Amino acid sequence: MTTREYAIQCIKDEAQALLELIPKLDHNFDDAVELIFRCHGKVIVTGVGKSGHIGAKIAATLSSTGTPSFFINPLDVFHGDLGVMTKDDVVLAISNSGQTDELLRFIPMVLHMEIPIVGMSGNPQSLLAKYSTYHINVSVSKEACPLNLAPTSSTTATLAMGDALAVALMEKRNFRPQDFAQFHPGGELGKRLLTTAQDVMRVEELPVLDPNMNLGEAIILVSKGKLGLGVAMENDSIAGLITDGDIRRAMEKWQAEFFNKTVADIMTRNPKTVTRQTRISEIQKIMNRYKIHSVLVTDKERHLLGVVDHYSCMI
Repeated sequence: MTTREYAIQCIKDEAQALLELIPKLDHNFDDAVELIFRCHGKVIVTGVGKSGHIGAKIAATLSSTGTPSFFINPLDVFHGDLGVMTKDDVVLAISNSGQTDELLRFIPMVLHMEIPIVGMSGNPQSLLAKYSTYHINVSVSKEACPLNLAPTSSTTATLAMGDALAVALMEKRNFRPQDFAQFHPGGELGKRLLTTAQDVMRVEELPVLDPNMNLGEAIILVSKGKLGLGVAMENDSIAGLITDGDIRRAMEKWQAEFFNKTVADIMTRNPKTVTRQTRISEIQKIMNRYKIHSVLVTDKERHLLGVVDHYSCMI
C-alpha cells in the first residue's frame, strides 16, 4: 500500500472503533454521569503513559464545560498529591488494559478514602473494572497501528468516551453558551457572549428625526448619520425608524410626490430594541431572525440610548 492508503486505512480503523463503542454504552455510563453530576467536589482524572495524556485532555474538557476537574499522575500521589483529594471528589481512572501497575497501586488509597471510582478501560474483567464503582468499557477490536501494538484506536476511543461524558454532563447541567464564555473569556466566542450593547453602541451624533419632517430633509440627516437609518423621536420617546431601504422604496412608489411625504409616512413604528445589558450574541440572533442590520438601545421608557449596527457586532 502507498503511504496515503495506510493513512486512509488508519482513519477508517479508528472511525470503526468509535462506532463500536455505541453498543457498549450501558447503565454504567448513565450511573457515572449521575455520580459526577451529583459530585460536590472535583473530578480527579488519572492515568499513566498514553492514557495519562488522554486523561489530561478529558480533564480540561470537563473543566471548561462546567465540571471542575484536573489531572494527576498516579506516580505523584506517592509524593504528596494525595492531599488534594477529599471524600467529595470522584476519581476517573483510565487504563486500556485495566491492569496498569502504577494505577492499581493508587486504587487502594482511593478506596480507603471512600472516594468513588469511575474506571475507563478496554477490559471489563480487569482489576480496575473490579474495583470501580462504575466501569465504562472502551475496548476496541484492533489498533489502527499496522502491528496492532501502538495505542491508536484505543486512545481515540477513550478520548471520544471522555467527550461523551462531558457532553452528557453539559446537557444535564443545562450548560449554555453564556456559561461556556465565562470559562473562555479570552476567545472570540467569549467576547461575543460577554460583550453587551453598552460596550459597542454608538451614542454620539445619532440621526434623530421629527416624524413630521419631510423626506427630503430626512435624507440629508440619514446620510450624515452614516448608519443607514434615522430614528423618529416624539416627546423624547422613540416613535419609529426609517432606513435607506425604506427611502428607496418610497422613491419608487411616490416618485415626484416623494418630497411631499413625511418621515411618519414611511417609518416602522415598532422597531427592534434592546437594553444596554443585551449581549452581542443575542443581538446577532435578532438581526438574523428579522433580517435587519441595526437595533436601537433603549431604557424602560423607550428613551434612545444608542444604536448597535451589524459592524459593531463584528468583534
